[in-house]
Amino acid sequence: MKGRIVAILMLSFGCVTLGYAQTDMSLPTGVRKLMSAYPDFVKGYADGKVRFSDGSEMTYDDGEEKSYEERMNRADLEDMFSISYDTAVWTPSYLYDPGRARCESFFRKMYGNSSSEVQSHLVRVDWFGQKISFASVNGAADSLKAVVAELSQLPQSYRKYLSGASTFYWRKVRGMDRLSAHSFGIAIDINVKYSDFWLWSNPGKSEKDQIVYKNRIPREIVEIFERHGFISGTRWYHYDTMHFEFRPELLVE
Repeated sequence: MKGRIVAILMLSFGCVTLGYAQTDMSLPTGVRKLMSAYPDFVKGYADGKVRFSDGSEMTYDDGEEKSYEERMNRADLEDMFSISYDTAVWTPSYLYDPGRARCESFFRKMYGNSSSEVQSHLVRVDWFGQKISFASVNGAADSLKAVVAELSQLPQSYRKYLSGASTFYWRKVRGMDRLSAHSFGIAIDINVKYSDFWLWSNPGKSEKDQIVYKNRIPREIVEIFERHGFISGTRWYHYDTMHFEFRPELLVE
């Protein structure tokens, strides 16, 4: 169809490969990535609005110039792409937080508008001796299973970082007035014992303050998650190193 991208989703070992039958490079980059990552939901774009499979629409860019904190608390779809997720970044610079800005209405649209609605789409995934719940929507649980398969090939010494994981929990971000990605069943926190969180290490600091970066999670673990559509809180200036979140739109080219 003229003026639109047609996305073809191909699955291989749980890893999402994206191809295009037709590409319209006049579309905003973020729109193209949303259509690539979520072909079951995002079907088109016209007059500044993203069109969904059910015929509803959502404004892509609200036209507001937002501060860092405003983007965090009331992001539109465009704001989610305001910072590119760069897998070459290991020690993030000041306010480098790709993926922390989420358009909450977009994730409610796909994964559920309430705790009970999200839970109706959760499936059980085997995770190193645990059964954990994860969203089946958008192939998120299948991607997590692929992560498990690849992590299982790492030396036994890596297992200590993986035990005691947690996933779905309908709640707000710690200390903030916005829903956590855990609310949608698309995030997993691995072993807290070996993890670091910016507010734990910098008590009393605000999101605009300078903080000291810490991380103990091996890069090999991070890169495996990323290969399967997950972003990592190790990449954030406001680090949450236990946190991995299924956000394929930030990893597609």
